[in-house]
Amino acid sequence: MSESLQLYSYWRSSAAYRVRIGLNLKGLEYEIVPVHLVRDGGEQHSIEYREINPQQLVPVLRHGHRRLSQSLAILEYLDEMWPHRALLPSTARERQRVRALALLVACDIHPLNNLRVLQYFENEWNVPQPERDEWVRHWIVDGFDAAEAMLADHPSTGEYCEGNTPGYADCCLIPQIYNARRFGMDMDQFPTIQRIEAACLALPAFDAARPEQQPDAPAPK
Repeated sequence: MSESLQLYSYWRSSAAYRVRIGLNLKGLEYEIVPVHLVRDGGEQHSIEYREINPQQLVPVLRHGHRRLSQSLAILEYLDEMWPHRALLPSTARERQRVRALALLVACDIHPLNNLRVLQYFENEWNVPQPERDEWVRHWIVDGFDAAEAMLADHPSTGEYCEGNTPGYADCCLIPQIYNARRFGMDMDQFPTIQRIEAACLALPAFDAARPEQQPDAPAPK
């Protein structure tokens, strides 16, 4: 497939982080197109970007003339277009488990603590920062309690979420751990999650996808 890949991304977006990991695991070359979600009220709200994604969210993956949105749908598109180094396992049972772990993050944790929710709390309800941060930590702990139980001592859990090959669920879990650490969470209560995190971040595909490694990340102070 010779058409180029461009990823509209923000360095600290966990949804864009998922797709960066997936692209890297596939060994696909892509160009980052930064979309700053905060500057000037958020570049995602510009007229130009609304034409790219009416939801005014990142990521968007441009593949030739196609513009693809929603991080999990993009990951599955990558698997269907480039089946090598599969992100999803081969059996229905394994795929169901992996999707359940991914959706726990993408549907049950992340939507409750993403940028637009926190901005609404601040701008519409004047919720102070400490209370906003506590809201974030509460829902991450709630989700990670379940994820830890689903992963710990499960026969399908290996070095990674499913077996000994990183994939779809790991693409979702690692960015959410980044968010947890950003909000000051103590991760020691989740030993299996921490073990999987260490295994993933030791791989070049995950390391290159880290927020601080992105071209639009602020320079270290």
